[in-house]
Order: sequence, then C-alpha cells, then structure tokens
Amino acid sequence: MNQRSAVNPDPDRLQFYGRRKGKALKAGRISLLESLLPRLRIALPESTQHIDPASFFDSKFDEIRLEIGFGSGEHIAAQAAANPGVGFIGCEVFVNGVASLLRYVEDYKLQNLRIYDNDVRYLLPRLKTGGLARICLPFPDPWPKVRHAKRRFISPENLDELARLLPEGGEFRVASDHPVYVAWTLQHVLQHPAFHWTAQEPDDWRIRPADSTASRYEEKAIAAGRIPTFMNFVRTPRV
Repeated sequence: MNQRSAVNPDPDRLQFYGRRKGKALKAGRISLLESLLPRLRIALPESTQHIDPASFFDSKFDEIRLEIGFGSGEHIAAQAAANPGVGFIGCEVFVNGVASLLRYVEDYKLQNLRIYDNDVRYLLPRLKTGGLARICLPFPDPWPKVRHAKRRFISPENLDELARLLPEGGEFRVASDHPVYVAWTLQHVLQHPAFHWTAQEPDDWRIRPADSTASRYEEKAIAAGRIPTFMNFVRTPRV
C-alpha cells in the first residue's frame, strides 16, 4: 500500500453522533488493531487534491467499491472474499467493529480491502470524481426522532457527493429495517436528479440482492420481527 502522511481532520468541522467504542476488547482484537490495522488504514495526504481510490491498493483492480458503516464487517468481508478482482474500502468509526473486520481479513487472508476508521464525510470530498463503482450504506442509524433527522447520513449534501463519486451506471445501495429511514431515503434519493430507483416489483426491495450477503445486524433484525428493505439506485447519465 502506498505510504501517505496522515493528517488529522479538524474535529470541530463536522459534528459526529454515535459511539466510537463499546465493551473492552480482548487481547487478540487489540493485537489486530495494533499490527494489522496500520497496514490497511487509509491515511489522507495533506494535499487537498482529489485522490484516485485505486491508489490505496498495491494491486490493480477492476473497480473500487465503498461501504459506509460496515458494522461488524461480515458483509464487506464476504464481498471482498467473493470478488478478489474488486477493491473494497470500508468506513467505520466504531472501534469494536473495526477490530471485528480485522479478524475476517486475517481469517480470509483478504488482500483487496482497506479501512478508513474515521467519519466518512472527511473521506468523500477527497476522492476523485467517478472513482467508485458502487457505494453501500447497510442499515445506517435511523435516528427516528424528528429532532434528530439532521443526523441521518442521507441528505442532499451527502447525496451530491455520492453522485459525484459514481460514474454513469454506478450503484448506490441502501438497506434499512426502520420504516422512518426507508421513507426518508426514498424521499431524498428520488428527489435527487442523479439517481434512479431500479425497483420494478415488491420483491426488488423485499429480497436482498443475489450478490450480497446477510450481516449480523440484518439477522438480528429479522429475528426481532423487523423487515429489512433493500433499495438499489443507479447513477443517471451526467448532463
């Protein structure tokens, strides 16, 4: 991986909501954070120029995909294992989730995955236009209360960034088990001129995409009686 000088983003520039760390980690997980994470971590250079996300990897890949908030890492790890010709960037601020993904990287011996363990809103503006083939947002925090709506990731500003990063035909996938967030997502994404919803029939949003895998969170949601919704949007032609 290319060695880059890291720069710490200004913590006052963006407001972050949510947890960054959970219960105490076991020694094995701590060891992975100390030994493996530095080799996979994306460190943004001091330059403000746009970065080709392909440059984060040693090898050349057919395309680069981004997963925002990978949770415990089951989904992105399975995707990386099933698609060795694709480079994957996983973003997650929750330390316990990062440690969990590192375990999968070690077990599967993944060579096509990099990690950005900070707020993805610092990363997105730094990437070059059209540099990502697919962006996944699996089961984001719904922030269901009206007064917390501004905390939701789906927003006109973030959608503008995602639209910039996806080429024509690129995919934006969102999954949620919360009706408020599903309605919010459809309202905002369908109002954005850069995205087209591909659904033709109910099974298109009721059934997880065939090339995807279930995460631990999805399985827990189903066990608790919550019904996931899978929304796939495609980047429209640029004008």
